[in-house]
Amino acid sequence: MRVTSIFVSLFIFGTSTTVVHAQDLAGEVAELRALLNEVQQDYEARISDLEIRLARAEQAAASAKGDAAEAFEIAEETAIAQSSGASAASTFNPSIGAILSGQYSNGDGFELGEAEINMKADVDDKFFGNLTVAVADEDGEVEVELEEAWLQTTSLPGGVTLRGGRFFSGAGYLNEFHFHTDDFVDRPLPYEVFFDEGRYGVDGLQARWVAPTDMLFELGGETSSGADTLLATIGGDVGTSHSWQVGYSFVKSDEEALIGDGELNLIDFVWKWAPDGNSAQRNFKLQGEYFSSDLSGWYLQGVWQFMPQWRAGLRHDTVEDADRDSVMVDWSPSEYSRLRLQYINDRVLDETDHQWFLQYIMSIGAHGAHQF
Repeated sequence: MRVTSIFVSLFIFGTSTTVVHAQDLAGEVAELRALLNEVQQDYEARISDLEIRLARAEQAAASAKGDAAEAFEIAEETAIAQSSGASAASTFNPSIGAILSGQYSNGDGFELGEAEINMKADVDDKFFGNLTVAVADEDGEVEVELEEAWLQTTSLPGGVTLRGGRFFSGAGYLNEFHFHTDDFVDRPLPYEVFFDEGRYGVDGLQARWVAPTDMLFELGGETSSGADTLLATIGGDVGTSHSWQVGYSFVKSDEEALIGDGELNLIDFVWKWAPDGNSAQRNFKLQGEYFSSDLSGWYLQGVWQFMPQWRAGLRHDTVEDADRDSVMVDWSPSEYSRLRLQYINDRVLDETDHQWFLQYIMSIGAHGAHQF
């Protein structure tokens, strides 16, 4: 009986324990389900938020693409407008520059050289304008001279160019260049003898035509109230390192600017060498001109740039009984400045004059490149 009671007691205890464990497990399962539902809801909320943000990003990208396209279109229209209006812009913003020069010689001491003020610009897409004023000291008096004031066409068909106004004649090689571009302190003797003040200026009209050929072939003419000029030039390249040019000019004038019997024939030539066409390091230029009127004269000169900033030159010029030899060396610290030392052995009849010159040339502001 006692044993039976013990078994009954053990059965009741085990049953109650099992019931307690079952209740605990059911509670844990309910907690896990609640946690899983919470995680699921949080995940769905995050997915929904990401979808909203993605939609907004796609909308912003589409808007930015549209803005970029609009900005590109505006920039393109602006560029076209600026390109078409370039001439008009340069009309109100002309290129302005000045040249200052001076020299010291053993004969005359220090002299202020000719100063130039230049202004040039496109008038529009059909014309280009140039104005040059020179200021010089002549025997202690300041003189202002209008050297150039001309208009030139830029868009005529068939290689034709017209220039009208005051300009330096195309006769010869050096005449169209300004003094500050010369390779020596002074102009060659034929220029000083045949042309008043070493150059020949024209108030009139010039026409030039360049043939559509690989080799340069140019014909031209000038006319004014007292003179007419015919011009012809040929030239070309030999390989990549050599170039040449030969010209002929005939001038018939009754003006005082031309010395002689009123008719002048000129023949000029230039030969240039630069290794592979690169003249920045080394180059050599040989040039000469022959003048024939009731007098005759010629000059021949060579200029060698042996270093990027250093050049040396030798020139011989003669007219009738006058001969002159010149040697020069110059140094250009930059493209805007040049210092030159020159010796001249001047012989007229039986007299010999030894002259030394030290010259400076400075460029201020814009100054374009010169022709060949």
